[in-house]
Parts: sequence; C-alpha cells; structure tokens
Amino acid sequence: MNEFIPPAKPLIGDEERAAVDRVLRSGMLAQGPEVAAFEQEFAEHFDLGRACVAVNSGTSGLHLGLLSSGVGPGDEVIVPSFTFAATANSVALTGATPVFADIDPDDFCLSPAAVEASITERTVGIMPVHLYGHPAKMEALGRLAEAHGLRIFEDAAQAHGASLHGRPVGSFGQFAMFSLYPTKNMTSGEGGMVSVADSETERRMRLYRNQGMERQYHNELVGFNVRMTDIHAAIGREQLRKVDGWTAQRQKNASFLTTNLEGVTPPSVADGAVHVYHQYTVRVPHDRDGLAAALREEYNIGSGMFYPVPNHRLEPFRASVDLPETERAARECLSLPVHPALSEADLERIVSAVNSLARAGA
Repeated sequence: MNEFIPPAKPLIGDEERAAVDRVLRSGMLAQGPEVAAFEQEFAEHFDLGRACVAVNSGTSGLHLGLLSSGVGPGDEVIVPSFTFAATANSVALTGATPVFADIDPDDFCLSPAAVEASITERTVGIMPVHLYGHPAKMEALGRLAEAHGLRIFEDAAQAHGASLHGRPVGSFGQFAMFSLYPTKNMTSGEGGMVSVADSETERRMRLYRNQGMERQYHNELVGFNVRMTDIHAAIGREQLRKVDGWTAQRQKNASFLTTNLEGVTPPSVADGAVHVYHQYTVRVPHDRDGLAAALREEYNIGSGMFYPVPNHRLEPFRASVDLPETERAARECLSLPVHPALSEADLERIVSAVNSLARAGA
C-alpha cells in the first residue's frame, strides 16, 4: 500500500533543534529574552502594528484577553458554534455567557446578520473565528460593533498571515489570539500569541500570565501561571523565518486541489481576502463520513472532520438555538491534506482518490 498521507504534519528542522540547544545551554529556561524577542518579531513579521504577548497556549490567550478586556459575569459574547470548543470555553471561563450565532456558508465564519440578531442589552463583544485560515467578514462585523458599542475579540488561532483588503488578521480587535499548537501553520511546540490594541490591555495580559505581578512578590491581581518558556519561544522564532514559504506552498497546494477536484465543493475565497489554508475544507453533500473512511481504508489518505459536533450541542453549553448553516457544515465539511510537506505525487493521489470515490458515489 502507498505510504500514509497525514492530514497535518508539523515541520521541525535542524534550526529549531539548534535553537532549543542554545536555550538549554544558556540556563535561562523560563520566560526570558527569547520570549521577549519572539513577541517583538511576531508583531513585526505579520505587520500587526501593535504589541504582542506570548502565553502557554491559544486557549490561555483567549481567556486572558477576555479578562484583560474586562469581560466577566453577566456579560455576553457572541461566538460561532462551528469552531473548536476553546472559543466558547474561554468566554465561559471568565463567568460570561457565550451566545452562539450562525455562520455564512461561503467562508464558514460568523454571519454578520446572525450576529446582529443575537445582540442583547448584555452583549459586550463579538468573537469571530477566522476559520481554516480565511478571514471573517471584519468590515461588516466592525460596523455592527461600532453601531452597538461593542468590542471585537479575534480568534485568529488558524490564520497566521491571513488578511482582508490588505489589513492583517490580528489587527482588527481589542485583542487577537494566534495559536502555536503543533499542527498550526507555524508552531512553538505549544503556545499562543496575543496581539493587543492598547497599553492597558497589554499590561493586564502580562499581569494575568504571571501570577498577577509585574514586580516579584508585588501581586496586583489574582493571576495565573501561563507563561511561555524560552524553549518554546526559540522554536517559534525559527518558525517565523519559514512560515511565509510554507504559506505560499499551502496556497499552491490548495490551488491544485481546487482546479482538479470533482464531486465535492472546494472552499471559496472572498474578494480582497488572503486565505492561508490552515485547512483545505470541502463540502461533501452526500456521505461525508463514508468518503473519509474510504480515503483512509482504500487509499491510505488521512482527512479531518472539523467540527462534526458544534459547540451549541456540547454538554457544557446545550443551547436551544436554530443554526441551520452550522448544522449543515457539521454534516458536510471534510478537510483534505494541504500542508507544505505534500509532494506533487501526494497531491495527484489525493485528487485521484477523491474523484474516483466521488464518481463511485462513496
């Protein structure tokens, strides 16, 4: 049988290994100069025009960003249900309530019309997710936020380098979180990076991540220990030097798939949007699960179902809301390999397998 094609593949090279060795030799392992350098380099690389704060995970980044923005009990934040649970979890962890709104079918991101219909007197913010690496409709959402006195909180976990009409994702909201988990477009091994709109939010982020203190033993608030280590930051700094090339390869791979696939609906890209293809997600109108199983069993090709159980149906939330586009996406979406480690032969094999199975009605 052909070698397995994984749905995702972290790329770690000799440069990352050397960077880790450098930190280990230095003896400075916890949050230190590597973290500070990574924060500055990340902001500059993605042209965010604002400060960044590194933490130990993307979920921590969302949680601390919300806390630093003053979100808490009695508040509501509008979120998509078609996303990873960390989006809603981070809101709930502050004591606030995640309110689930539907997505648009073209980009799988929050529908501005659905958001507007979900606004109440308790709403304080909107948290769009730039799902799969495609930017959400930030201009329409921004107008809604301005009209209703709300703030935007960006979940940019999957969208390193994405942009809309020349403006980078991560520069629209009060804060924006980028995940650095191993399967993301770049990684630090584990971690998160949060861009912040103002100095007060930045200061509170830095307090919350470090037990609530700026000076040792002078705690100003009840905080957490969610610091990034210098080991992880050193990996992330090396990945920054490679991510643009990887993104270009993802886009090239996606173009090949879109041009050649049959029997499935490829992802669309909005006018003015730069899609960075964390996932290449197609719609399979009939028997998505059967196609995924056949790809694995007959062709040794991996794929991903993100997200078959929407957040509003998860046990902690159980919301009685009508989200037809969310439910349809949960039934139909399948993510095919698009990562930069794919060879031309891999891509041809993926296309041949999907097209053969689609013709056979799998």
